[in-house]
Amino acid sequence: MGIVTLTTDFGTADGYVGEMKGVILSAAPESTLVDIAHDIPAGDVEAAAWVLWRVWERYPPGSVHVVVVDPGVGGPRRPLAVSTRDRWYVGPDNGILSRVLPPGAPGTSWALDPGRYAPGPISSTFHGRDAFAPAAALVVRGTAPEELGSPLSVSDLVRLEFPRPQRSRDCVRGRVAHVDRFGNLITDIPASWVAPSALTEIGGVGISGVRSGYSSVESDRLVALIGSAGTLEIAVRDGSATDRLSARRGEPVSVRPERD
Repeated sequence: MGIVTLTTDFGTADGYVGEMKGVILSAAPESTLVDIAHDIPAGDVEAAAWVLWRVWERYPPGSVHVVVVDPGVGGPRRPLAVSTRDRWYVGPDNGILSRVLPPGAPGTSWALDPGRYAPGPISSTFHGRDAFAPAAALVVRGTAPEELGSPLSVSDLVRLEFPRPQRSRDCVRGRVAHVDRFGNLITDIPASWVAPSALTEIGGVGISGVRSGYSSVESDRLVALIGSAGTLEIAVRDGSATDRLSARRGEPVSVRPERD
């Protein structure tokens, strides 16, 4: 038995995650369940896509990643099982796999048919328990995906659109791609595009230099640094950059050579 990870916006107060775990363990009792996050903002598919992208490669080949942030549950969106780069992904076809399966990436997918494999009635409001959890249990047990649904071209999957950062001779332009729970503004600008002496500009505010870490500045000071995602990050030491700058995901960010 392998690893099944769980990422949802369900929280932990209502027992929804516990129900999913019970379904998986009933069908695959020797599997290892790992909680990635259950406090994704409600219905925030893009945030879930970012979290999944951050973690998928940290788990060994054969792992099954169940991701359920599903504001369209019960509607026409398709439930999916996808295999790519020796991992499995189970979740709704709403763009949640956009970062781990960008256009052109190799992969094989199936549109799940819970009527074929679900052990009980399927609630129109809780596919996490009734469609995705049992599918994940069967996949981790080695069930052929053809038994779970119909083949589907990965090129037909719903994908979120992420503007790519742009680089010219004297300016790099990108955006805030994610805001973490500390209020750090994580951009899509690669570390290799940023010089240590660069001037970072966001919301009309300039931040001189790219530091080595949060502790490189005094408390309550803005700082630009290269974060653990390997991209430019804007933070406030012992504070929240999103609050300080009134900046959210999608906020434009530019990086220029330091002014004289």
